[in-house]
Order: sequence, then structure tokens, then C-alpha cells
Amino acid sequence: MKELTLSTLIAVFEEMFGRGLFWALVAAAVAITALYVFVLIRDRSLSMRKFLWAQLSMPIGAIAAVLFVQGNTSSGFKDIGGPIDVIVLLGVAVLVAVGLAILVYTAQSLIRRKAE
Repeated sequence: MKELTLSTLIAVFEEMFGRGLFWALVAAAVAITALYVFVLIRDRSLSMRKFLWAQLSMPIGAIAAVLFVQGNTSSGFKDIGGPIDVIVLLGVAVLVAVGLAILVYTAQSLIRRKAE
């Protein structure tokens, strides 16, 4: 593999998660993002208290995501070989950390509608 393309990354993610789980996760990410946009439009401002709790959840999401990926594959940390493996694991960690922060903020806003 001489170049990194989007189709290569998608193929690697599908291999790691399985095709069904990967696309289910993509659909969940789209739904959570849509709810987040709804909350931002509805509230017209960010609550710094909710934002802080959302940020504090990020490391938990990153660690859980990497462990989930490693549990889903037939290889372990010792089998990480090329740069694509490292890029995918770092990408998964960052994306899930941000996604969990968005989910936590959105859930807080939907549960407690009153702006703080």
C-alpha cells in the first residue's frame, strides 16, 4: 500500500469491526450529530457546565474505544505493524472521544432543558 485513501480507511474499519457494526456505528454518529445540532439551535448557546462534563468524558471514550477495537479483532497490541494500524487506532480514539463528548453534552441538554 503506497497511499492512504478514504476507501482504504473504510476497508480497514470494516475489517476491524465487521461491515454491519461499522455502518451501524456510522449511523449512530450521524444521529447523535443531528441531535447535537438540534440542541444547539434550540438552546442558542453553550452551557459551560455541560461542556466541562462532556470534556471530562473524552479520555474514557478514547480508552474504551481502543479496548473495544482490540477486543473485536483477532490481533492484539503486540500485532500493531504498519502505520495504518496506528493511524486507525488513533483515529478511533479521537473520533470516539469527540463523539462521546457530543453525546454527553446532548444527553444533558435533552434531559435538563433549562440552560445553566
